[in-house]
Amino acid sequence: MRLRYLKNMENNFLPISKEDLEKRGWHELDIILITGDAYVDHPSYGVSVIGRVLEKAGFKVGVIAQPNWRDKNDFMKLGRPKLFFGITSGNVDSMVANYTANKKPRKTDDYSPQQKNQFRPDRALIVYSNRAKEAFPDTKIVLGGIEASLRRLVHYDYWSDSVRRSILIDAKADILAYGMAEKAIVEIAKRLSQNKELYNIRGTVIVRKNFDSLENFLEIPSFEEIALDKNRFNLAFRFIYENQNPFSAKILIQKHADRFIVYFPPQLPLKTEELDEIFDLPYVRNWHPVYNKLGGIKAFETIKSSIIAHRGCVGECSFCSLYFHQGRIVQSRSHASILKEVKLITRQSYFKGTISDVGGPTANLYSAECDRWRKEGFCKDKKCLIPQKCFNLKLNYDKCLNLYGKIKNIHGIKHVFIASGFRYDLLIEKYAVKYLSELCKYYISGQMKVAPEHAADNVLEIMNKPHFKIYEKFVHKFEQINKNLKKRCFLVNYFIIAHPGTTNNDAFILKEYLRRKHIHPEQIQDFIPIPMTLSAAIYHTAKHPLTGYSIYIPKTFQERKLQRVMI
Repeated sequence: MRLRYLKNMENNFLPISKEDLEKRGWHELDIILITGDAYVDHPSYGVSVIGRVLEKAGFKVGVIAQPNWRDKNDFMKLGRPKLFFGITSGNVDSMVANYTANKKPRKTDDYSPQQKNQFRPDRALIVYSNRAKEAFPDTKIVLGGIEASLRRLVHYDYWSDSVRRSILIDAKADILAYGMAEKAIVEIAKRLSQNKELYNIRGTVIVRKNFDSLENFLEIPSFEEIALDKNRFNLAFRFIYENQNPFSAKILIQKHADRFIVYFPPQLPLKTEELDEIFDLPYVRNWHPVYNKLGGIKAFETIKSSIIAHRGCVGECSFCSLYFHQGRIVQSRSHASILKEVKLITRQSYFKGTISDVGGPTANLYSAECDRWRKEGFCKDKKCLIPQKCFNLKLNYDKCLNLYGKIKNIHGIKHVFIASGFRYDLLIEKYAVKYLSELCKYYISGQMKVAPEHAADNVLEIMNKPHFKIYEKFVHKFEQINKNLKKRCFLVNYFIIAHPGTTNNDAFILKEYLRRKHIHPEQIQDFIPIPMTLSAAIYHTAKHPLTGYSIYIPKTFQERKLQRVMI
């Protein structure tokens, strides 16, 4: 029975060739998705999620993975789509995937066969879009994924050290779907199939020559203004930042020469049932067989036995792109949906008995809720966690432990671990003692991931992270619990160097803390200004866009190198 199940599942990939179309008796596709990643049919891969969502909506969908962008031939192998090409760079922005923080080419790419970093072009959305237009000039182009999300309006680009236009303009695409985009992409497909205008769709960006018919909009500084004036850049950032609440955001208009970018409000948060439906779709949960002889895909190896329990993060760290991509409202799956997925994983040939993770952007925010989220969204002038956790934010730790216990009792499960990072500041109060104790006793494989990020409070404030004494309080509690359990657990600490605001003296403070504690940090990350994040705006302008305060920027290669050497 199991062998038959696995054999049938092998035939359920979305088509990638003309032969696949012939097997289905199809003559053409409605939609062709182009991705910079290898094709892995799993809910942690955006292109697979979008493909399955469109398939469920009744559309014929195919995939072109990592096409040769040097000519148009690969873009023609599935023919012309009836509706559109959906283009994404993959799970990572192509410039982040291809270059280090010091702008040197990366040697490997975990999302490619044999980890070869040669299958994804720089600025993949622009390159892929141009090639698709060259192959089929009259075909609609829809941009999506993380690269589209973070470049949907005028943004600072670290790799060119310049202000760049909306990627929608540079890619010459018809529409851009930002965020997770499941609802937006189906609405786009339906409208194109009915020859209707792509207008006023939540979670999308379009280009217009005028905006006479719009109501309740806000015009923000233009590309030309922002490119010349850093104060105008920060003003535009502030308008964008303040219009991320799906329930109150206005339509934003941004002029680019003689055209206007029209930015519609974010998609409303998904209800639990809607999120469950997305994860219940018939993913094969493996890489496509074409990669078998190439050794598979390493990025899949790390997540193949893991569970995404929720999306969205209330943390709002300044350097993180989640606020602008998944949003600040946590959306969690039901226990039933997660348990169903676990049972599916236990039937996979690669499963060895261990669920490696039940997490998301922040592991201990599963099932977090606030009474405002479903009707009003998040607060305008108040943060959920800084300077301390808001009283209205409910952390359902009992529900988390109940879920972990149910997973552990499923037949075939030997271990359940939580490998995602934790918000340590949510683990120091009395309400978290039982949760942290149970984690250490049963669900931490020996290492718990946390992100203090730095030891200097002035830097942490710019990062929108808790003061360092909070981290030290957590460390004390963590060590005490493990001592009582007579168990050896360790903390994997993540730090960022050369973040805006970090002087050499601040770097020295971190160095001395690590020396005193005899810590050799496993993860030290050189700061990269990710487009449209708060930290990128500070890096570019040397000012905090929300306060106007000037901030020191360790910008030269020599400064950044010195801080790394010190650590």
